[in-house]
Amino acid sequence: MINVLIVGASGYVGAELTKYLFFHKKVNIVALFVSKNSQDAGKKISDVHKQFKNIIELTLQPICDNMLHIINKIDAVFLATDHIVSHTLAPIFLLKGIIVFDLSGAFRINNHNIYKKYYHFEHKHISWLQKSVYGLPEWNNRHIRGAQLIAIPGCYATAVQLGLKPIVKYKLIDTKQIPIINATSGVSGIGRKSTLTTNVCEVSLHPYNIFTHRHQPEIVAHLGIPVIFTPHLGNFSRGILATITCQLKLGIVLQDITNAYYIAYNNKPLIRTYKSGIPSLKSVLNLPFCDIGFVVKKQHIIIVVTEDNLLKGAATQAIQCFNIRFNFPETQSLIK
Repeated sequence: MINVLIVGASGYVGAELTKYLFFHKKVNIVALFVSKNSQDAGKKISDVHKQFKNIIELTLQPICDNMLHIINKIDAVFLATDHIVSHTLAPIFLLKGIIVFDLSGAFRINNHNIYKKYYHFEHKHISWLQKSVYGLPEWNNRHIRGAQLIAIPGCYATAVQLGLKPIVKYKLIDTKQIPIINATSGVSGIGRKSTLTTNVCEVSLHPYNIFTHRHQPEIVAHLGIPVIFTPHLGNFSRGILATITCQLKLGIVLQDITNAYYIAYNNKPLIRTYKSGIPSLKSVLNLPFCDIGFVVKKQHIIIVVTEDNLLKGAATQAIQCFNIRFNFPETQSLIK
């Protein structure tokens, strides 16, 4: 059994991590932690997330000195926390030899200068930043297997990269024409601490953080080409739908595209590609899959990608990385 700790367990992603890890046959959850100022500290997780009543009755403990005692009992930790919190906590666990799965943006990009511009803080753990492994399982499986610090990709970055990487890898697109990405997320991506502007009753459909979203440099860094990325907030609770428009190189035909996606994903159990038609949100909600479809017309391709932002965009992707890291079946506890 692998003993694990979840920090930030009361949030939407933390709750999903707790659920999937609780039913993982090779995992023992040692403790659940929240920030010491959290209004959920001291409550059972079933009091905060009623779906767990009579199923998961673990207490949400506040981060304190007692956590240092628990550290000696664990093999792995999941940080479902803000990037500032992860930046502080991750090195503490790493120095104890614990495997860290960080779901924040604190260690996703090796270039520390990005953090000043997009995250508005100075990164103080450059050596760990250089050692971190980007946790996109379908494309980084081998490196995940030997990593101590695994940075789980952002929800938008996951969808966009899974949609684009096959045709980028096989050099099918004309990179002189920058891919245009429009992606819409449900309000759960902002977290449980809602404000008036993020309340479902107030949200219609609008773009935000144009040219400044933190997933933009993440996408570019790991995709290797520039993109124009515009995120949108929709008035629904969960899920992401991304529409990606690219120009193909001269001579590229539909079969070339089909072959690229088949080679990339035919043996990847959590990627579902469409031979015809395009995916919709309802096909992936509350599921650990990423669905990909595309339409080609002359020199243009439009790719449509859907995922549950809390699952394939966060929690289940982290557990997928966990399974790979500890040599368990990749979909253990994710697919029944």
